[in-house]
Amino acid sequence: MSMTLSHVCHTYSQGSAFEHLALNDINLEIREGEFIALVGHTGCGKSTLVQHLNGLLKPTSGTISLDGEDIHGEKTDRRALRQKVGLVFQYPEYQLFEETVEKDISFGPKNLGLDSREIDRRVRQAMEDVHLDYEKYANRSPFDLSGGQMRRVAIAGILAMEPKVLVLDEPTAGLDPRGRDRILTMVKHLHEDRGTTIIMVSHSMDDIATLATRIIVMSEGKVCLDGTPREVFAQREKMDEIGLGIPEAARLCQALRAKGLDLPDDLFTPEELHGAILRLWKEKGGC
Repeated sequence: MSMTLSHVCHTYSQGSAFEHLALNDINLEIREGEFIALVGHTGCGKSTLVQHLNGLLKPTSGTISLDGEDIHGEKTDRRALRQKVGLVFQYPEYQLFEETVEKDISFGPKNLGLDSREIDRRVRQAMEDVHLDYEKYANRSPFDLSGGQMRRVAIAGILAMEPKVLVLDEPTAGLDPRGRDRILTMVKHLHEDRGTTIIMVSHSMDDIATLATRIIVMSEGKVCLDGTPREVFAQREKMDEIGLGIPEAARLCQALRAKGLDLPDDLFTPEELHGAILRLWKEKGGC
């Protein structure tokens, strides 16, 4: 399943004194199985862009196609689109409303008209995907859970729709380190083991360095960088100019090179840096 954005623009409050161009001539192709990190400063257009991907917002101009079909075409089934492209808003736990975890997660599948056996299968699978034990949590109120658990319930409600593309807007915002790690582990599993296409908005260069297969950098409503993590993080001056910087491992590598260590100049993950330092140490006579 591929998605193509062609010359997409979006203007808020068009024709008024508050008119604001949020997206400016966006051209992208999102390929099946990618893990895309969408990064940029607050107000650069990231959240506006992801809300276009499942039709919540309509471009002021330009087109968005899913497998060659315009998602805003007259014959397009919006309901089917939102089953294929699941969108998890920032702080999705604010949208929980049912009296039990099971009922909240099953809300979407029930609206699809599925039979009870299929609904039960999807709920159990979604809870397994977000690392929540069905027997322990299914009949509990979601409002009695921790913040991280509530967020996982909300994400499970989207996963129960079995989307081919999962869009996450800052999924770890406001979580403690343990809750953050659980969410990121879950997203990694969905991508690597399930083949789900992931598009994740994030401010953490360290997180996306180890997870993403592609990074799209936005600034002032435009795409200014697009490539693999290695390609994007190699553009250090451009990243600094935008104000995003590079991962901590890449900065440490720069500092060590400045001190005379013969390290490659394109390392950006802790694992890569550790391996390079270990090889260098052995070459110098280490045990």
